[in-house]
Amino acid sequence: MASSHACEIHDIAIAQSAAKSQKHVLLAHLPPLFVQKMVAEAIATFLLVFVTCGAAALSKKNESSVSKLGASVAGGLIVTVMIYAVGHISGAHMNPAVTLAFAAFRHFPWLQVPFYWSAQLTGAIISGFTLRCVLHPLIELGTTMPSSTSFQALVMEIIVTFTMMFVTSAVATDTKAVGELAGLAVGSSVCIASIFAGPISGGSMNPARTLGPALASKEYKGLWVYFVGPVTGTLLGAGAYKFIRESDSSMNVSSSQKLSSFKLRRLQSQDSSNEEMPVP
Repeated sequence: MASSHACEIHDIAIAQSAAKSQKHVLLAHLPPLFVQKMVAEAIATFLLVFVTCGAAALSKKNESSVSKLGASVAGGLIVTVMIYAVGHISGAHMNPAVTLAFAAFRHFPWLQVPFYWSAQLTGAIISGFTLRCVLHPLIELGTTMPSSTSFQALVMEIIVTFTMMFVTSAVATDTKAVGELAGLAVGSSVCIASIFAGPISGGSMNPARTLGPALASKEYKGLWVYFVGPVTGTLLGAGAYKFIRESDSSMNVSSSQKLSSFKLRRLQSQDSSNEEMPVP
């Protein structure tokens, strides 16, 4: 009896030791200041959803206060601002579909994908419920829904998300692209796509942007469109740009800088500046 009890204690100790070992291995593969990166990504997604969906909700309530054009511009501007604010910290993905596309084309480590998704969805959901409190008694909180058929909305979401991801891949992953205005380029593409797609699909381009207010307002019509559409669009957009881009093999870019984020552009600018400085 005592021997059996001792064996059980021994097995528990082995299991705990193995769990600790796995935890250490996982942490060893995560970059420094990883928690800060997750917090930055959650904050950026929170503000993206808060501004974009808040402007859309106010516009639908009273277009004289916030026009449809103004709501689209607000969505593009908040993307631009967040890229410049946290791009050098977390990469400013703010979009689970973007993170997936970067990982699928080897510009982002798969190990970090679930953490990024968790941060993005947490920020979006908190933002949706915050909007419900702030905009009470409004019921519709900028939730994107198909205005006609789900098929039409799906095709539109694929096209506009393709556009956004094509531009993002250019300015975030290509060392030959002009990266100083990356935030403006991506924000402008989001703004243009939102203006065009708004009347048909709402111009979400982001599963987190749709899910947060959908849960808060309990509106789930055509929700699948805004998961399938953006994921398909980002994969096609990233794949298309990878196909047409020139090879980086002659550029001698270190593998440590091969990250799909706007931090890459800043690192490359700093390297160029250091090379141009005269040696005393």
